[in-house]
Amino acid sequence: MIPHSNRKFQKLGRTLLPLTFYRCSARALVNHKSVTDAFRYAYAINSGIPLGQAVAVGRYTEDTYYGGNPWYLITFAAAEQLYDALYQWNNIGSLTITSVSLNFFKDVYPSAAVGTYASGSSVYTAITTAVKTYADGYMAKAQQYTPSSGALAEQFSRSDGSPLSAADLTWSYAAFLSAADRRNGIVPLSWKSSGANTVPSGNCGNAAYAGSYTSATNTVFPTSQTPGTGVPTGTATTSGSTEPTPTPTSCVTASTVAVTFNELVTTQWGQSIKLVGSISELGNWNTANGVALSASGYTSSNPLWSLTVKIPAGATFQYKFINVASNGAVSWESDPNRQYTVPVGCETSVTVSTSWR
Repeated sequence: MIPHSNRKFQKLGRTLLPLTFYRCSARALVNHKSVTDAFRYAYAINSGIPLGQAVAVGRYTEDTYYGGNPWYLITFAAAEQLYDALYQWNNIGSLTITSVSLNFFKDVYPSAAVGTYASGSSVYTAITTAVKTYADGYMAKAQQYTPSSGALAEQFSRSDGSPLSAADLTWSYAAFLSAADRRNGIVPLSWKSSGANTVPSGNCGNAAYAGSYTSATNTVFPTSQTPGTGVPTGTATTSGSTEPTPTPTSCVTASTVAVTFNELVTTQWGQSIKLVGSISELGNWNTANGVALSASGYTSSNPLWSLTVKIPAGATFQYKFINVASNGAVSWESDPNRQYTVPVGCETSVTVSTSWR
């Protein structure tokens, strides 16, 4: 989340100075949008949350560690990046929206337009207020799935938000404190640094980087690259390594799995998309009992319909999507029937992404 992965170093005398994307840069903001949007459709607990509202965030959508779940510290980091951007805009005295960052700003402030806005303007106040509300949402999302004891584990379940993996993880607490500091405008000096808490060069750009950068619009995971499943099973220790390879972790085999169906299909006003199939959870092929998908994530460039259904682990079934017009007329997608087998194991949620045919 924190945009230091794209890092180069410039040698000045004996000092190596990092040239990075600042948190308020257009590229860092569009990266924030691209990453967090991907998790809107990856986790059951994020289902139905629209653009511009915070979600639980993990390492990457195809992650399989402990089944691939949101992390407290990464969700806090999503908030921290935005607090950092606010800190920098306030110090600079303005914010600039470019064609690259426009989609990010439109999510939180629909009237956003390309341009530079001074800190004394009403538009600047409206945008920064919206961004802070968005950032606060990530803090609230982590809080939502924090147990009453306040203990922060490493991860929380993608299906029901229950704490998982390492308990009382110091890194999770540190991430919370760091994000809280940034929210209050506190930016401490880096270790052994005498001035690393100021905005370099007083702007959000960095001309040291060349290349073409555009905003990501399709954040649905490619159907040809469906995320894997499972739990790490390695037991060997590499010779000379200071850390052993993680050992298998026992878990309770899930009896049901929350299966999220993401379907890309362009529709007209008044139409709805439903799912019918060969099992009772999907109406036993009766279109009147078909399960409706949600269009909360639907956009003209990403016509996504989504649904999460709990199905017994190991169940094999056939299914199809149907388009139901406002007058009740039903249109089926083309043959053959789709087929899916629900995985059996520790995983409590999976995602199936397809397109209308």
